[in-house]
Amino acid sequence: MNPSDRMTSEPTSPTATELSAPAPDRATRAAVLERRRAKRGTAEQEFTSDFSALMAQVKEAGLLARRPGWNTLRFVLLGLGYVASFAMLFLIGESWWQMATAVVFGALFTQTAYVAHDAAHRQIFTSGKVGEWVSTIIGNLFIGLSYGWWLKKHNALHHANPNKAGVDGDIAPGALVFTPEDARERTGLAKWFAARQGWFFLPLLTLAGLQLHVESVKAIVRGQSSIKRRWIEGVFIGIRLIGFPALAIWAAGPLIGSAFFLVQLAVFGVHMGGSFAPNHKGQPIVPKDVKIDFLRRQTLMSRNISGGRFMGFLMGGLNYQIEHHLFPSMPSVNLHRVQPMVREYCRQKDITYTETTLLESYKIIIAYLNRVGLGEADPFDCPVTAQFRSR
Repeated sequence: MNPSDRMTSEPTSPTATELSAPAPDRATRAAVLERRRAKRGTAEQEFTSDFSALMAQVKEAGLLARRPGWNTLRFVLLGLGYVASFAMLFLIGESWWQMATAVVFGALFTQTAYVAHDAAHRQIFTSGKVGEWVSTIIGNLFIGLSYGWWLKKHNALHHANPNKAGVDGDIAPGALVFTPEDARERTGLAKWFAARQGWFFLPLLTLAGLQLHVESVKAIVRGQSSIKRRWIEGVFIGIRLIGFPALAIWAAGPLIGSAFFLVQLAVFGVHMGGSFAPNHKGQPIVPKDVKIDFLRRQTLMSRNISGGRFMGFLMGGLNYQIEHHLFPSMPSVNLHRVQPMVREYCRQKDITYTETTLLESYKIIIAYLNRVGLGEADPFDCPVTAQFRSR
């Protein structure tokens, strides 16, 4: 592995520190030391030390310390939210006012997903085992999302290689294409759709929740290797995906209950997709063979969304995407505090720091998707690729 491409922060996967490797022999250690000596004084060593210096500042400020009080409050508020939401569901009964309850549940499930996300990044618990179990219970039983499937997709692939073609699953071709090469392979109706895919982006978000459920179930049925507790996840997700719609139909009747479930699913998809998509879509995409040091890899491929603490609440802190990618184990409530440090550090190092409004981010995404869908843009032909192609 290229030393400049090695991650110098906490592992992106909660299980990363639990995997032990055999100690290298004397010859291997000597070879590693020799390679390090050869890098002294080079740009690669400078790039690697850049993040180390920033990390030292952040640790000195105490921003990586967990926030037990804050997280306890989050769990209490979520618990009260569920009590109030289920009370609405059963008290309103067979009435079209249940659509308002569906919106509340859609938002509540998204806020719950934020907690599972933070726990999976070891932001909440010092024990990795406790974090795994909490994320498994919350993810499968409350959200209907497989923890093991998501952990690999989000931590091991996306966080380690944001916007890297062929690695980051978030830009893998599917209903949408993110590179002109993929767009040129489309034919017929798919080609017509790709040329206009930007305009379909927001409507497709209504299906994002359904896609998360489907992909989770498929991963559990297949027995994906990253799912360590397959049967437990299967039981939990089965209870959630069958039991919740059944409760809605019981409380509101077949017609209104079914409509309730569809509205809840659409709101959940838009809220979840709207929290993740603006942070990377439309940022540079690099080929699989391009290696970039950790600080620049996480910063150049990410986009922050302005709006302060209110936007932080709506997006679960993911509006501070650059800071979250640099310090994934930092409590999300601290990200607004580290932002000035990161922005100033990037200014000093002449690293592009991207931040825009939520509305502007969607404009960027729509224009980018339409351009890529027509095969007109080459995201590999960019300053990022030119700068790091040889690394």
